[in-house]
Amino acid sequence: MNILMNGKEQQLPEEVATVADLLHFYGLSNRIVIVEINRDIVQKDQYQTYSLKDRDRVELIHFVGGG
Repeated sequence: MNILMNGKEQQLPEEVATVADLLHFYGLSNRIVIVEINRDIVQKDQYQTYSLKDRDRVELIHFVGGG
């Protein structure tokens, strides 16, 4: 499946089917992340069940600490 993630085209492996899979694939499962798909924010309780589709526009925003 191909998606547009943060403005760049990405090809995802077959096993990445949900938002939870996507976050795990990119190593973001244990981080605070805002997920927007096709301009709609996906709530955290939907990550396991929200299915990704070919050509979805995904924005991932995660917070980085610093000082």
